[in-house]
Amino acid sequence: MNRLFGSGKKIPKPTLNDAISNTDVRVDAVEVKVRKLDAELTRYRDQLKKMRDGPAKKTVQQKALRVLKQKKLYEAQRDNLQQQSFNMEQAQMTTENLRNVMATVDAMQTANKEMKKQYKNVNLDKIDQLQDEMEDLMEQANEVQETLGRSYNLPDDIDEDDLEAELDALGDELEFEDEEIPSYLQEDEVDLPKAAETDPKLQQDVKLDEFGLPVAAETPMKA
Repeated sequence: MNRLFGSGKKIPKPTLNDAISNTDVRVDAVEVKVRKLDAELTRYRDQLKKMRDGPAKKTVQQKALRVLKQKKLYEAQRDNLQQQSFNMEQAQMTTENLRNVMATVDAMQTANKEMKKQYKNVNLDKIDQLQDEMEDLMEQANEVQETLGRSYNLPDDIDEDDLEAELDALGDELEFEDEEIPSYLQEDEVDLPKAAETDPKLQQDVKLDEFGLPVAAETPMKA
C-alpha cells in the first residue's frame, strides 16, 4: 500500500554536509576512471613507439584518441564537481559564521538588558553622599589619632640647635659606656693562701726569705 499511495513520513532534507560528502564521493569515483584512462593511454603510447606506419598503427591511434577524449570529459566533470564542493564548503563556512554572529548579538543583547536592569538600582546621589560621609569619617579619624598622639608638658620655645647638641652629648656618653668592661666579664682576684699558713709543719719556727719562702736549714760540716 505504501508503494502505491506513498508513505506519510517526511524524508529529511539533505544538509550541506551531506551534499559535500556525496560530491566528494563522486569526485573520487571520477578520479579513479581518469587514472584508468591514463594507464590505457600509456599502453597505447608504448605500442605506437614500436609500430611502423600502416593501417594497424592508425587503428591504435584512433583508439588512443577515443580514450583521450573520454579522459578530457572525465577531467572536466571532476573539475566541475570539485568546484561545486568548494562552493558548498564556502556556503557552509558563511552559514557557521552567521550563526556565531547571531549568537554573539544575542549574548550582547542579554548583557545589555541585565546592565540596564542593574543600573536602575544604582543611585548616583547616594553614592556621592556615601563618598562624602566616608571622607568626613576618615578626616575625623585622623584628627583623633593626632589628638591621642599629642605630647604633654613640652616647652614651646625649644631650640633645635640645643636639641642636636644634647643628642651629640648623649651619643658620646653611650660610646663611653660601651668601652667600659661589664662587671660580669671582669675576673675576680682570688687571694691564694701562703704555704706557711696552710702547712702546720711549716708554722713552726721557720726562717723565711724576702719572698716569703722557707730558708733551707744549714747543715754542720764534718771535720
